[in-house]
Amino acid sequence: MDLGLSGRTALITGASMGIGRGIALALSKEGVRLAVSARRRNLLQDLQKESQSTLVIIESDFLQEGAPEKIAEAALQGLGSVEILVNNAGGSRRFNLDTSEAQWEEALTLNFIRHRQLTHRLLPQMMARKWGRIINITGKSEPEGINGAFAAKAALHSWAKGLSREVGRHGITVNCVPPGRIVSEQILRNYSPEFRARESEEDIPVGEYGQPSDIANLVCFLASPLARYITGTVIPVDGGLRRYQF
Repeated sequence: MDLGLSGRTALITGASMGIGRGIALALSKEGVRLAVSARRRNLLQDLQKESQSTLVIIESDFLQEGAPEKIAEAALQGLGSVEILVNNAGGSRRFNLDTSEAQWEEALTLNFIRHRQLTHRLLPQMMARKWGRIINITGKSEPEGINGAFAAKAALHSWAKGLSREVGRHGITVNCVPPGRIVSEQILRNYSPEFRARESEEDIPVGEYGQPSDIANLVCFLASPLARYITGTVIPVDGGLRRYQF
């Protein structure tokens, strides 16, 4: 299927590995010109070697003050426009009852506030072109305990739904994709092989952990002109792991 993405431009945050890297490679195969941001330049340079299209490297710490402005400016300078924004940066933050205010602030900043700031920085040029795609890689709605990232991702879901109602008339869609167990550096670090095997057998209906390409395939479709009538949604990609019905 021709997704009609060739020649489009996209910015992907947290693109150096895992899901972000998979999304970047998938979009590059579709002919999308890319800007990618992350902290580790060497990993972005490795990605650049594999990319099948133009790729602009933006080395940036997402938590630093002014990071959204820096990333947006570099992407616009390198690509001329950003038609597709994939907000992928983030990370799990398991907390307890004694977690400090500073830790909560860091979790919310990394997983919600910076995404909102970056999106609003890029919205005017999308609105001027009457076309845009904002895709947020978020998180599950069934936290086992207190996790700063899950609270932030819930805020992201709510903000994205509201934003979709404001920008739809400008040809801009806003959607969220919560991953399930997708093989990544973080997953391999946090979960033992024994746990992964047991969970795959007992809890995941399709019987295995997913791959970054499983997320990337949906992102490519949502980024395409074919998905023009899909907005304000939350679409899990989890192999059936989660028990909620939406």
